[in-house]
Amino acid sequence: MYLNNYTTGDYTVGASLIKQILWYFVGCPLVKSYWLPLSGLKVFLLRLFGAKIGEGVRIKPGVLVKFPWRLSVGNYAWLGENLWIDNLAQVTIESHVCLSQGVYLCTGNHSWSDPNFKLITEPIIIETGSWIAAQAIIGPGVTIKKGAILGLGSVTGKSLEAMTIYVGNPAQATKKRIINN
Repeated sequence: MYLNNYTTGDYTVGASLIKQILWYFVGCPLVKSYWLPLSGLKVFLLRLFGAKIGEGVRIKPGVLVKFPWRLSVGNYAWLGENLWIDNLAQVTIESHVCLSQGVYLCTGNHSWSDPNFKLITEPIIIETGSWIAAQAIIGPGVTIKKGAILGLGSVTGKSLEAMTIYVGNPAQATKKRIINN
């Protein structure tokens, strides 16, 4: 690799420089703060910076969002402590999704075949009723289908089927998820 030749190519951050600076120095520290445990204020700040967030969303301390203008969260989603949404591309979290403590959502990667380490970005979609357990990792271009579970510490770079429980690194399907009435 020749990192001295690295560029982001045609990638853009998607916001003005002033918006980026304000987010970096004001919005992001307040959303991430342990001193402001109120979800409502954090939701307000994320919306102020362009995130689309539904009703009843709970945001725990330590949540880190790279670019709120590339974030959409449905109703009654839970964003756990120390969640990192590394959203160089769009991240869509639908309604009634639980992202537990320490989850990492990564929308960017680099081409290992490009001598200049070309940046590659792809969105992440987490569909309604899914649960991403503590310390799990989701890679670029992944869709977590409705009701799927990614288990504790599991890692996936591939999309997960609906109503299926996955565990491990790489994550493997273990059984169907059954919801009791």
